[in-house]
Amino acid sequence: MKNFLDSIYKNQSLIYKGFLFIATIVLVVYLFPKGGKFKYDFQKGKLWQYETLYAPFDFAIYKTDEELKNEKAAITANHPDYFRYDRTIRDAVYNSFVEKFPSYFLAEDFNGETLNKIKSNAKELLNRIYDKGVVQSSTDYKEDKVVNVVQGNEEKTVLYGSFIKLNQLERTINSYLSEKKLTDFRESFSSLYFDIIQPNIFFDSDLTEKTLERELAKVTTTRGNIDKGKRIIAKGEVVEGEKYNVLNSLRNEYQSKLWNENNYNWIVFGYTILVGVTLFMLLLFLKKYRPEVFVNNNKVTFIFFNILVMIFLTTTIVKFNVQYVYVVPLCIMPLILKAFFDPRLGLFTHVLTVLLLGFIVPNSFEYVFLQTIAGIVTIQTISELHKRANLFISVGQITLVYIIAYFAFYIIHEGNFDNIHWVTFGLFVLNGLATLAAFPLIYIYEKLFSLVSDVSLLELSDTNSRLLKELSDKAPGTFHHSLQVANLAEAAANEIGANSMLVRVGALYHDIGKMNNPTYFTENQTTSVNPHNELSPEESAKIIINHVIEGIEMAKKNNLPDRVVDFIRTHHGTSLVYYFYRKAHELEEQVNKEDFQYPGPIPFSKETAILMMSDSVEAASKSLKNPTFTIINDFVDKIINKQIEEDQFLNANITFKEIQSIKKVLKQKLTNIYHLRVEYPE
Repeated sequence: MKNFLDSIYKNQSLIYKGFLFIATIVLVVYLFPKGGKFKYDFQKGKLWQYETLYAPFDFAIYKTDEELKNEKAAITANHPDYFRYDRTIRDAVYNSFVEKFPSYFLAEDFNGETLNKIKSNAKELLNRIYDKGVVQSSTDYKEDKVVNVVQGNEEKTVLYGSFIKLNQLERTINSYLSEKKLTDFRESFSSLYFDIIQPNIFFDSDLTEKTLERELAKVTTTRGNIDKGKRIIAKGEVVEGEKYNVLNSLRNEYQSKLWNENNYNWIVFGYTILVGVTLFMLLLFLKKYRPEVFVNNNKVTFIFFNILVMIFLTTTIVKFNVQYVYVVPLCIMPLILKAFFDPRLGLFTHVLTVLLLGFIVPNSFEYVFLQTIAGIVTIQTISELHKRANLFISVGQITLVYIIAYFAFYIIHEGNFDNIHWVTFGLFVLNGLATLAAFPLIYIYEKLFSLVSDVSLLELSDTNSRLLKELSDKAPGTFHHSLQVANLAEAAANEIGANSMLVRVGALYHDIGKMNNPTYFTENQTTSVNPHNELSPEESAKIIINHVIEGIEMAKKNNLPDRVVDFIRTHHGTSLVYYFYRKAHELEEQVNKEDFQYPGPIPFSKETAILMMSDSVEAASKSLKNPTFTIINDFVDKIINKQIEEDQFLNANITFKEIQSIKKVLKQKLTNIYHLRVEYPE
């Protein structure tokens, strides 16, 4: 049991990667569309390159989106509006008529027979008006518009023109009075009716919408059927018109049947294999070409997390509306990975992600081509991300490449650009604007995953930062030494293509541990008094060595990134404090070498190796008296060759050729520092 637990402990990093690998596969397969993949790839306007295709089963022909849209538009245009007949208003108007009639037709002005005749005709006119129905005046309806009127449980269809409109009431009254030869009473009739008439037919929007929705729901998505065995398309025929619609219908039906039948588990199994192979290739790439990333579970998690985010965004957009698939800013991923790692890793991960997305997007070849080209442009154009203008310039170039490539594809498919979808170009612009979100995302990722980018390194390189100002106040000699080392290391890094910004920041902070005991270091001693004179060599060596440990603690306390702390940890490697080691030998023969040796580790990258060389050379150069070209040349060779002999660069991925280039730069820089000139003859 103990051996088993020990084995788990020793291999916990690999166990975690295995768990991450499996979890990512499960999530990606879960996000994939719930359908099989049609085995034929075809595009409108292209030749059918496969053998003659016959219908493998009976299936319906699906209507195109345009056909469905036109059919629904026709139903909507011809659908009658619904009005409700309100009986209570008619009754209320009749009661008002009985009440107000004597006020407009006074009994003393007419004899009994005439008054009865007027009243009888007034009731008849009122019946005529409400038999037709009264509506508010409206300009939204034509007179021949067919509408439905609902009265109780009855429904009848009439023309809108059959209703009495309030603005036509006077004309109706005049027409009736002329018919009955009662025009002498026009004024009284008009006054009475304008006083009592109210609309009793009202538009019912809820009922109209419900009946319209019911009619639209009856629209079928299919038209006609294709019988099993019927020829769909022959080899060499152009995929267009009805053939294109039938092929689309077959693909939809095939994928639906494939998923809903007993093949579900096999389809999931197939997806799992393909996704697993893709992610396994990424892990192999990391293990072989980026071992420092592979051993860091935090960084591997970060890379897999970015892949999942892009797949999630794309699948969400595809489910919502596939037309917006190009709005997803896929180029953010290589941009961010380049900011934290390197261009090659960013592009490799981007290409693998695009290949996975090819399973879920339509026109997968076109999509994969566009996104791959855009990713290459991203990697090649993004440089010095800490300069904000560079990001805007790169995004503009990415957007332009999208537009040009899409334009070329459209011409290939259609043969012209008469009906080109200009809205798609707007989607590419939105994609570019969304890519600008990379800048705040970098900051968020730095906090979530404890990573460091060039943007953060630029902030750390500010000599006005609190920690560096404290260094300049407490240990001004060390601060000046750090600046000199930073300049040397940055120039050397630029020469061999290393991360110059990272080296510069590491150099600025590598000696911050000296702040605790600044006077024990020669660059900070302003008087002739040397505090080491009162100490034993072992005690002096311990103080010197402790500046590394104290520097690490100080860096952690001030939340410096681990990549910067690595420079503090490795800038002396496992070298000796040689001066005090030799002094101890002078006092006694038996000396414990470990008391005078830095704890390490030795440098494990080009950048940390560069700092070790630059730091040693700059510090030792202070002892040079009357330096010449020859002295500086031999001096630099001696120091760096000794470090090589002590195997200080054994773990750093740096070549002898690169070390020679670094030597050359250091010699040139020291020559400039000491202002050496060619001696002219007198």
